[in-house]
Amino acid sequence: MENQMPKDEGIDHSIALLKEGYHFILNRSEKLSSNVFETRLLGRKAICMIGEEAAQIFYDPQKFQRKDAAPNRVVQTLFGKNAVQTLDDEEHQNRKKMLMSVMTEEHLNHLLELTEMQWEQSIVKWSKMKSIVFYEEVKELLCNVAFKWIGYPIHENDVKKMTKELASMFETAAAIGPNHWAGRTYRNQAEKMIQQLIQDTRDGKIKFPQNTVLHQFAFYKDTKGNLLDIETVAVEVINMLRPIVAISIYINFSLLALHEFPEEKEKLQSFNDYSKLFVQEVRRFYPFFPFVVAKVKSDFVWNSYEFKKGTLTLLDLYGTNHDPVKWEDPHKFNPERFAHWPGSPFGFIPQGGGDYYLGHRCAGEQITLDVMKVSLDYLVNRMEFTLPEQDLSFEIDDIPSIPKSKIILEHIVRSRSH
Repeated sequence: MENQMPKDEGIDHSIALLKEGYHFILNRSEKLSSNVFETRLLGRKAICMIGEEAAQIFYDPQKFQRKDAAPNRVVQTLFGKNAVQTLDDEEHQNRKKMLMSVMTEEHLNHLLELTEMQWEQSIVKWSKMKSIVFYEEVKELLCNVAFKWIGYPIHENDVKKMTKELASMFETAAAIGPNHWAGRTYRNQAEKMIQQLIQDTRDGKIKFPQNTVLHQFAFYKDTKGNLLDIETVAVEVINMLRPIVAISIYINFSLLALHEFPEEKEKLQSFNDYSKLFVQEVRRFYPFFPFVVAKVKSDFVWNSYEFKKGTLTLLDLYGTNHDPVKWEDPHKFNPERFAHWPGSPFGFIPQGGGDYYLGHRCAGEQITLDVMKVSLDYLVNRMEFTLPEQDLSFEIDDIPSIPKSKIILEHIVRSRSH
């Protein structure tokens, strides 16, 4: 027997979504006492879901599809046209295989070496400056790392420009008006540059070493044995670059956590494995992606509620990571909760849920963890600094959410013990 799905009454809640940000689904789930409810967004019916059980259903490829689900404004800024995040079934698996082909131990180790080198160079640079805006500096640091890793180190003069282009893709995905259009323009510029690199590689004008991301992607073949069109390759190269730069948000929150919970620094210095727990709690506790979207693939019933084919559906990532059913005292920062975490692929989903290879879980999640751990080591053990008086608050309705001051640091020096 089917029940009437709880409903968020009103004509349209798109403005409320922008106003409430990360709390939009969580607020209504609590008000309606349900982990699933119906609402209206962008003038059409939508279903919102929250929690581990909901995530398990959401990532079932028989029940949901990604094709044509994401709003065009998100495709034009964050994902790019025909990106892996918008594909299903065999096409998705083939593209995911391409992304996972560069997630080998050798590639990841190389990325970590580059990250360490870039931190070393940055400390030298920062120690000569009166103060830095940490978020902006770390974006540039990671932009350098990302381009070196794909096999195309960028000139010092181009770092600010490329950082702006890549960062705008995740900073303007939820923006409206001029900021949104700026994000689209920056994506178009970045895609054009990468497309030219791919074309020059295929024409033999540039030779990238065979083990680089650029070479492997340029000559990767689809399910029919054909080379991918250069536009698609450029989008997926950016799908390697952009998320690395976006780790700057987590690194900023790592620093904020060290400041707000000073007892954590001592634990990080005393216990070798504590950094693993700490970075996971940063990813759970602080806001990153608010939700992911899909469309109902074919009619089905779940928990006595009917899901009709074609209905837009949002899964709350932030809310699932703060679900009191799953997490004890979810609004408390407590890395030690991960010491006994069972590792469910659906209960903890800061970068999507499910399986890396077959599902839509972020291909670069391991990169995120590794880069965060290297960066945390520098913040805790390898450099000293002071935080002047500033506004470290962040708004839960800003997507992405970043401390207002972007964290200003002064008196940066290399730690005496290193």
